[in-house]
Amino acid sequence: MTSLPHTPFSLLTQLVGDEAQLGVFAPDTCLESWLAAERALALSQADAGVIERADADAIAGAARSAHIDRDALWATARTVGYPIVGLVREIGRNLPARAAGRVHFGATTQDIMDTGLALQLSASLALLDRRLGEVGDALAEQIGRHTRTVMAARTHAQQAVPTTFGATLATLLTQLARHRERLAQAHPRIATVSLFGAGGTSAALGPQARRVRSGMAGLLGLYDAEVPWHVDRDGVAEFGWLCATVTAACAKLARNVADLSRTEIGEVFEPFVSHRGSSSTMPQKVNPVSSEAIIGLSGAAGALSSSLLRIQEAGHERAAGEWQIEWHVLPQLAVLAGSALGETLTLVRGLRVDAARMRGNTRLEGGAIMAEASMMRLAGTLGHDRAHALVYEAAARARRQGRVLTEVLREVAAEQHVLPLVPDPPVTVDDYLGEAVHTCARALAGWERTPALAAGDVPISELAGRSR
Repeated sequence: MTSLPHTPFSLLTQLVGDEAQLGVFAPDTCLESWLAAERALALSQADAGVIERADADAIAGAARSAHIDRDALWATARTVGYPIVGLVREIGRNLPARAAGRVHFGATTQDIMDTGLALQLSASLALLDRRLGEVGDALAEQIGRHTRTVMAARTHAQQAVPTTFGATLATLLTQLARHRERLAQAHPRIATVSLFGAGGTSAALGPQARRVRSGMAGLLGLYDAEVPWHVDRDGVAEFGWLCATVTAACAKLARNVADLSRTEIGEVFEPFVSHRGSSSTMPQKVNPVSSEAIIGLSGAAGALSSSLLRIQEAGHERAAGEWQIEWHVLPQLAVLAGSALGETLTLVRGLRVDAARMRGNTRLEGGAIMAEASMMRLAGTLGHDRAHALVYEAAARARRQGRVLTEVLREVAAEQHVLPLVPDPPVTVDDYLGEAVHTCARALAGWERTPALAAGDVPISELAGRSR
């Protein structure tokens, strides 16, 4: 009988899954993170004089992926409910008796698993930050290209006032900059060592507990911790929320692209490759498949993120089921975020913009998009309310009669004996862009100032890996 995979097949991940994030949360990477924690524990204990240096070096050499019988490890884990008892046995069987008795000395299962998780989450954050940087750089190029590309701003899905395509992208670029700042701010709260023993008192670790914990953090490139966090999961919940909100930012762009690529609008389109987004029956179709995938990824992330509150409910000094929620949800959220960013990068780099169509669409409904501009020119003399009522009447009549707003506005103004106040020549879309161009410049400058996350690129398998 063919063995089945341990996770259900996901067509979404199959089509747009982020290989790097999948690798961070792969079974062997997870195993490597626990082994790295056990190696660092032994080496730090030797530095503090808790165990002999020779024993620590032997443990560091034995705690290697190649020495672990996976079948035996997972069989024990299914019996125990956790993998670390089996992991300690697997390390110990490759050691002489004295050194085997020093493996996992004074630690508890969650110390090793949480420290391993911190390594994985740190690596995941670094990947997310790098991809955010790539998406932001590609978006900045599009903003520079379209700073003055006039289009209709839309509110409630209807044309509102003129803007530029660059300005609409600038708000998203600034959001991405804030997300990079959030990743950097969250990193010390997430990439934190755990070594506090069974009940969080560090009693089994003895008087050198703080020194061992600090040394272990240093060997692993993690932040030290003064207070246990076995059941205080706001840090890992924050990681999950960051993944979800980054994915939602990608979906904001994707939804706009899908809307603007509608046949009736035809302003922005996804990258074109032969048969990309084609239909099995309608030869003319070029479906926005990247946008659809990104929206799907975001919807899935949003649903999963509702469980992040539950993981923070763990009581007393050890969870009773809440911890297990993380095992399923955190890797998925990381993969969804990485996948959304990857597909967004493809989308932004290949974005096709029809500037002529954008400008032409501002003339729909007889140029009604200029109603606010006309009203504001009249309001200085007539006051806001009277000017609003005059232009409202003109816009409604122009819509009913299929005429041009500026023409009807003069007609209504003449009827109300205020024709000399109507701007002549009329205000154009180029005259009424406000700060759109400056918005682009400020967003680009802000993006240039956004620092990258200072997280290392050392593979987990190499952390705390050298016998000394």
